[in-house]
Amino acid sequence: MTLRGRVALVTGGGRGLGREIALALAREGLAVVVAARTRSQVDDTAAAVRRLGVETLALTLDATDAGAIAAGVRAVTDALGPMDVLVNNAGIAESAPFVKTDPALWERHLCVNVTAPYLLTREVLPGMLERRWGRVINVASLAGLYGAPYVTAYATSKHALVGFTRALAAEVSGRGVTVNAICPGYAATDLTWNSARNVAAKTGKSFDEAVQAMARINPGGRLIAPAEVAAAAVKLVWDEAMNGETIILDGS
Repeated sequence: MTLRGRVALVTGGGRGLGREIALALAREGLAVVVAARTRSQVDDTAAAVRRLGVETLALTLDATDAGAIAAGVRAVTDALGPMDVLVNNAGIAESAPFVKTDPALWERHLCVNVTAPYLLTREVLPGMLERRWGRVINVASLAGLYGAPYVTAYATSKHALVGFTRALAAEVSGRGVTVNAICPGYAATDLTWNSARNVAAKTGKSFDEAVQAMARINPGGRLIAPAEVAAAAVKLVWDEAMNGETIILDGS
């Protein structure tokens, strides 16, 4: 099997895990569509992909907007061809005690972390099934497998994403398409730094103390490197047998 000539779309590709995944897939020879809301970030990552010698497209995209997704997929198909790999990486993580988790915070998490992957997958899956080859990779979280305090909305949304992964994998089994999830713990990304600043502001801890506390929550006692998540994504693209799996990255 060769991956050269295949097309991947990575949401949240402008920074953090998404940027690392986009670059890793480019090194495997895939054309990479870098999608996110912030134009400067997708342009920067796309430029880095282009320097690796593969085709790329910077796509400004609100992954919660079905109309924008349909238009974006048409633009990708016109420019690079049909999509073979979809990495649903974009997500949000906000913390609050449950009694202070208002409906707006709850809906934000469901919309970005669950509905957006559903909308994107629904748009590209028919073509994958028709061509009998495709990979859907959902970046979930350890919080999608275990409970944690003060992140009820986030954990619920990631549990839903894991359930979506397993159900869809069962539905497409044997048809050339695989659907899997990557479940990292706290990673060395802006999401963790932002959470640490939030904790520091509310508790009086220093930023470094807050980061260390989150690292200790991971079973391995350290933050997950973005390159580890990217390596898992590459493995899932190559592996034709893995379907409906959750790859756990907990620092162990």
